[in-house]
Amino acid sequence: MRGRTDLLLVLLLGAGFAALPVFALLPSVRWFAVASAVTYVVDEVLHTRAPGFVRRLATLQLNRTMRFAIRTVMLLALASRTDAPDWVLATALAVFSAHFALVMLYSAVHHAIRLRRVLPLVARNLDLSALGVPQRPPAVLYRRFLRKLLHLDLPAHAGLLAALAAGTWYPAEAGFALTAGLSVAAVLALLGQYRRVRRMPARDDVFAEANRQLTAYRPEVALYFSFASVSRDFMYQVNMWIETLERLDLRPVIVLRERASFRHLSRTRIPVVCVPKADDLAELELSGVRVVLYPGNAGKNVHMLRVAEAKHVFIGHGDSDKLASSNRVSKVYDEIWVAGRAGRDRYQRVRHAISDEAIVEVGRPQLEPIRLHADHTPGPLPTVLYAPTWEGWSDDDCHTSLIPMGVTLIERLLAENVRVLYKPHPLTGKRSSEAAEADRAVRELLRADNERRETAGTEAAETEAAVAAAAPRLREIKARLDELAGRHDGDDAQQIRDARVPDGDGSAEWRELHAEWHRLFWESRGPVRHHVVLKQLPTLYECFNQADILVSDVSSVVADFVASLKPYVLTNAHDLPDEEFRAAYTTAGGAYLLDRECTRLPEILRSVREPRRDPMAGQRRALKEYVLGPDHPASMERFNAAVNALAERAAAERAEDGPAGPADVVFPQQRTASAAGDVPLDPKGLVG
Repeated sequence: MRGRTDLLLVLLLGAGFAALPVFALLPSVRWFAVASAVTYVVDEVLHTRAPGFVRRLATLQLNRTMRFAIRTVMLLALASRTDAPDWVLATALAVFSAHFALVMLYSAVHHAIRLRRVLPLVARNLDLSALGVPQRPPAVLYRRFLRKLLHLDLPAHAGLLAALAAGTWYPAEAGFALTAGLSVAAVLALLGQYRRVRRMPARDDVFAEANRQLTAYRPEVALYFSFASVSRDFMYQVNMWIETLERLDLRPVIVLRERASFRHLSRTRIPVVCVPKADDLAELELSGVRVVLYPGNAGKNVHMLRVAEAKHVFIGHGDSDKLASSNRVSKVYDEIWVAGRAGRDRYQRVRHAISDEAIVEVGRPQLEPIRLHADHTPGPLPTVLYAPTWEGWSDDDCHTSLIPMGVTLIERLLAENVRVLYKPHPLTGKRSSEAAEADRAVRELLRADNERRETAGTEAAETEAAVAAAAPRLREIKARLDELAGRHDGDDAQQIRDARVPDGDGSAEWRELHAEWHRLFWESRGPVRHHVVLKQLPTLYECFNQADILVSDVSSVVADFVASLKPYVLTNAHDLPDEEFRAAYTTAGGAYLLDRECTRLPEILRSVREPRRDPMAGQRRALKEYVLGPDHPASMERFNAAVNALAERAAAERAEDGPAGPADVVFPQQRTASAAGDVPLDPKGLVG
């Protein structure tokens, strides 16, 4: 329905612009006014509903400014065809030309302000108020300024059309004066804001103050993260480790490299510093850091790996049978921390790459929120969580079931009368159009089945009412969660202004609000409706807790789900023999295997409908310890102990070596270059 509405709006916009020259040449003031109004309104609606289409128009040189210019030229043509006096035409041309000139000037000043407000670093949870960073210009002048400024032509447009229709020129004069006056006032107001940003602190002052704060805090452990295209698609790799970092004995700091990271960073009381440039990273006072943790492999990791005084550890962002969980590139780190014995064995299968002494089993502290199978209460319908992985950076690393069997799987699941939670990987469709198309088809199947169920049942109105009743509170909670996380739409300078040390922990309120949000969400949606989960909420682990069984691919999602001891299914899209598939993939040891045509699905679902008929239950219990490590001591305790031990080792080696000089700053891979084969760090193929 939404797609058809958007298509109708696109056609309406095209028809409106096509009609402008027709009604200008006829001439017809009334119908020109209608067509002009349509183009104004539909243009604005499309910016909200179909921004992708608007961006495609811009690639055809039909951006917003050009569309406004076309509308203005057609209006002047209409005025000429209706024999408007020469002075009216001359005044209209002068006013509209001046308006566009002022728009250009405003854009230039806005660009200058934006550049001045770009700082060499961005921080959170550090008090940098001593820098005296000026407040961001008011949103009315700063945000979406082009959209607002171009619309200042409306008084002149409306006034001239009214004058042409009435035959009196007072409306045109008033409209011209109003457009010109508002445009000049806007530019003058922004110039006043430019004077304020000239007082921005210098680069050296920013680093001096940030280093004063870091020296006072004395960080001992750093989580370092970089990726070429940061968005919420990648920031889960950082967010999953935040709570673990907060529970360490040693003082942690988070170091990011992309400015966009802050938009998707979760709540934390840990100091966070983002330094985009490599040269600037060297300016940070991190001399007390003894352990650096890396959740992902990326080219910019070398900028931190060069610090020889610290110990560098690859912790990853999940444990799976993919390349990222046993890559030779990991040789550049001092240690590799894995969840359980399976991770150690996986690296040992990579010949001549990683020594056994460099691998440490620390468990997965993040998995505490996952409820055990014994504590799960089934609903009226079996709930199947389908969480396929993405298509990977190349076909060689493509493990997704979406392309070969995703649509077939959903069709078979719907035929089995189950409830489906569909949570695709955040990167689904980024590389492959086939994956994107399969993803759309799966969503459409679930949407259509929801409509069918609601039409056939009597609870549809009740469900819709419950959803509507819960919506305000859900939005309120989400807004408060964003506030607690420190997320806002400000620029670098505004982030620095807001980078205060938290007054309190805030974690208790965060957990309570998270729990309330999820309770309201699931209760309002009811126990039988299908859901497509695309946003940060509900979380993956909350989807685990809702599900009776998981269907997934070779990915870290499966290893995490193993913690629940619930039944799970691995897709065998190439129909390999069961023995061969289980030998190739560790997590298949406790899985039901699903063939490409999903013929085994009814039998697999019996493990949910008839829990006593669950022949893989024993294998799952054994696999859990093999993949995730023992339950005792707790994973958090083991992870914390590993951090402490490595930090003590780094401190001892630093004491033996004495004060570091310039020659001591080297790349760890220089010590192991021959063994590592000089393999460069490259994000492609390394994302799990």
